[in-house]
Amino acid sequence: MLEQFGRAICYSGYRKGQDPRTETYPSYEQVKQDLLILANDWDYIRLYDCSTHAKTVLEVIKHEGLALKVLLGADLGAEINNPNCPWGGVYPDHQLAENTSRNQKNIATLIAFANAYPETVQALSIGNEASVDWNDHMVSVDALVAYAKQVKAGAKQPVSFCENYVPWLGKLEPLVEVVDFICIHTYPAWEYKTLRDALAYTQQNYYAVADRYPHKKVVITEAGWTTRSNNRGIERWNASEEIQAEYIRQLLRWTGSEEILTFVFEAFDEPWKGSDDASEPEKHWGLYFEDRTPKLVITQR
Repeated sequence: MLEQFGRAICYSGYRKGQDPRTETYPSYEQVKQDLLILANDWDYIRLYDCSTHAKTVLEVIKHEGLALKVLLGADLGAEINNPNCPWGGVYPDHQLAENTSRNQKNIATLIAFANAYPETVQALSIGNEASVDWNDHMVSVDALVAYAKQVKAGAKQPVSFCENYVPWLGKLEPLVEVVDFICIHTYPAWEYKTLRDALAYTQQNYYAVADRYPHKKVVITEAGWTTRSNNRGIERWNASEEIQAEYIRQLLRWTGSEEILTFVFEAFDEPWKGSDDASEPEKHWGLYFEDRTPKLVITQR
């Protein structure tokens, strides 16, 4: 179970023209290039699904003899409607039924991958941001509890669920006693914080959950800063390489001193994400650009 403190980062290797929605995946050689870059600085990587891409990552780690360890996740689609989602979280009944069936298959694949790569896969997540109020792939807490129990019964690795810190403060209480540890996300930039307030806000988010459940290990599975924005959700002036570099420096200094395992979001920029706007902030959270050249956060170390 990610017992040993280490350096951790979220990884998704989609380059220009590649997109998980169209099942256009990075090649073995592209993933190898990425992981050879990351293996120099990181001990753990987080993967978001059990797609062809994830399998390639696990194969590269195995065949290239890399020391990287993996927090492996399942990708969940909406099982219930969420009219609170600003960009659309309401689906016809047949779509919800299809999503539920697909989710069950993804959970089964998560278990299969965990058992096939036991030396590399150190922990498992049953999903990502599927219970927070604004998401477009809502899954009920009861279903999450059932998925967690299923994975715990089928694999030896410890199990969690990766979610924004807010649902853990109430909504997800039934899940807390089922999972082996808690995974939270914290994004000061999305909550209109400046660099001056960012670390204190991250600490507030973390301790709100950790203090509520002192008997559970809390891991930060997403924390980072975008380097570009189109002024939607994050103001342009609050997104830059300089701000990212300083926030990550402060974040890792604090989490290192407290030995709080923290997955920085994320390794590389991903052009497929968000809207078609080139300045869409979702595309620019990487510590490296899409062409794999490093940003200031890496070069100024």
